Amino acid sequence: MLSVELHTHSSLSHDGRDPVELLLEQAEAVGLDALAVTDHDELSASVRAAELAPEYGLIGITGMEVTCAAGHVLALGIQEPIPPGLAFEETLDRIREQGGTAVVPHPFQESRSGVLEHISKDELAAADAIEVYNSRLLTGRSNRQAERFARRRGLPMTAGSDAHIAEMVGQAVTNVDAADRSQDAILEAVRDGRTTVEGERTPWRISFRQAAGGAKRRVKNRLGSFLG
Repeated sequence: MLSVELHTHSSLSHDGRDPVELLLEQAEAVGLDALAVTDHDELSASVRAAELAPEYGLIGITGMEVTCAAGHVLALGIQEPIPPGLAFEETLDRIREQGGTAVVPHPFQESRSGVLEHISKDELAAADAIEVYNSRLLTGRSNRQAERFARRRGLPMTAGSDAHIAEMVGQAVTNVDAADRSQDAILEAVRDGRTTVEGERTPWRISFRQAAGGAKRRVKNRLGSFLG
């Protein structure tokens, strides 16, 4: 079994803080086997992280968190960015055209771009996997809803720390029964449902720090765009 972190953000995300090197250092320090950097609508930092990962004894998984018309979708194992704003079904198709894996994070939390505000549960069931444990949820209700849904529909399940700062990498992990130590083997096992999940909720003070830092960076970026 490989211990895999499938949901993290670097400084390339509008609400992320740290460079990929710090995310990789943390992943190595907590004993992970693999790491996916999944920035909001950006892929380049994830590609760099995947290239650097072997230097940290890790398997790198490329990916991004796509903002589709319905909400957020994790596109794992892709080589080219997926455009934001597409319909949910088309987003899944674009991911799969690249041989990627489509995982829906926090689907039941509408306040954080969960897709179920805009699509049906039948449409959600078309995903390759459902994130059933997200560390950044303030209560466990949405996670429990996601797990119940995935179990009823027989869908593969994943977990993710949704880390926006390096120290939270590994807060929630997906244990993957992969055939070998590679991105392709890990994602194949995810699609096959050969996973278990474990994790701990992000402490509220850390969630507050992440949110405050993200808001500060967004204001700074908007001011820079206005002045520039």
